[in-house]
Amino acid sequence: MSKHFENKVIWVTGASSGIGEACVYELSKQHARLIITALEKDFLQQVKEKCLQIGAQDVCVLPADLSQLDALEQLTEKAWSLFGTIDLIFNNAGISQRATAIETDLSVYKKIMDVNFYAPLILTKTILPKMVGNGGGQIAVTTSISGKFGFPLRAAYCASKHALYGFFETVAAEYFNNNISVTIVCPGRVQTNISFHALEKDGKPHGKLDPGQAKGITPEQAAKKIVRAFERKKTELFIGKSELLMVYIKRFFPNLCRKLTRRIKTM
Repeated sequence: MSKHFENKVIWVTGASSGIGEACVYELSKQHARLIITALEKDFLQQVKEKCLQIGAQDVCVLPADLSQLDALEQLTEKAWSLFGTIDLIFNNAGISQRATAIETDLSVYKKIMDVNFYAPLILTKTILPKMVGNGGGQIAVTTSISGKFGFPLRAAYCASKHALYGFFETVAAEYFNNNISVTIVCPGRVQTNISFHALEKDGKPHGKLDPGQAKGITPEQAAKKIVRAFERKKTELFIGKSELLMVYIKRFFPNLCRKLTRRIKTM
């Protein structure tokens, strides 16, 4: 077992379930010190207890609603103060969508952009000067293969994930010489609750697991690959199964990608 992150301070958002939860368990095995953030304080407490049982050095629960953008700078300051530093921030929290571009209410577009794009932007922008002042650090973000091409019933979600690529690739270029490494995690289908919490046209939760997602890799499989990518300071990581082929089809055969995208069974 690697001990690369032993005693390192790592802040993970979206840590109460799915990829985030699985990742904090993997990091606990390496005896990391963790800050875990999500909406659900009770779920975070359960995650904390399990992390400590697995081997985490320490775990701080920091519940937050990341859609409340005005509070995020203060949240980041508090996260930093918990251990006096942060070695790695993993911007993992996010919400998805299940409605056409026309049907989707503007309030849904705004909420998805706030949580998926502006929240990671604000957390990163606030923490970045501190990392630079410390001589370096690691920043990671969960995007999606939907950040590589358009996908039916995901207009707001795709827009937010495309935006993440633009922002974090720019941060990686601008601060490379400051010893800041950026890892963009790009999942395909993973067996998480994201479709349950996905927003329909009026903002109500979708409330069910999509068949395609049910056939995806497990969060535990994803987490092992993600933590290894953090250890190696990889710039980009694709995780999934055959659906990842669409990324390469888009790159080399864009017209074919467009035709295939129109035929995707989205639910």
